[in-house]
Amino acid sequence: MSYADRDKLGMYRHTHAHTHPGHAGPGPALMGADTLIGDSVFNGANENLGDIKEIMLDMHTGSVAYAVLSFGGFLGMGDKLFAVPWQALHLDTVNKRFVLDIDKARLQNAPGFDKDAWPNMADAQWSQNIHSFYGTDPMHAGAPSMGPNAGMRGMGSGMGGGASLDPRPGTAGGDTDLSKIRGSNLG
Repeated sequence: MSYADRDKLGMYRHTHAHTHPGHAGPGPALMGADTLIGDSVFNGANENLGDIKEIMLDMHTGSVAYAVLSFGGFLGMGDKLFAVPWQALHLDTVNKRFVLDIDKARLQNAPGFDKDAWPNMADAQWSQNIHSFYGTDPMHAGAPSMGPNAGMRGMGSGMGGGASLDPRPGTAGGDTDLSKIRGSNLG
């Protein structure tokens, strides 16, 4: 089920053809957090990595810090949870899912936690370890990249530094200009 399917309030349903041809509601530049919980996460090899169980907000900055990804297990039993830095994700607007640039085998060895033993996500050392693993900068909060291309986004072999798709008009992504969004890592 995608974010569009979970839209109980109709925010993605209405088309504003007279002002924005082909644009439906506030997404993908602004999205309801509740509609993203449950979204599938795939990697660039089109392997299902799990789904988003929670979105963690930094109450000091007002930005999204992590998406909690559930991976492994069977029918919810034995799942391991992972706090994935928000800016490590790519919103695939065609398939209406997230893409995380990581090999499935590497994710199995990622720092994770059990649903009954959540870490202190406000701890600076814990945060540094998570951001180091995913190749993101803990001092630079950012939004996921967005666009129709769900590939590995040029990040190399499974995480680390590199450029992400630029979704602005005239680039590979083709979505609207996101550089004005608070906390955006674009522009």
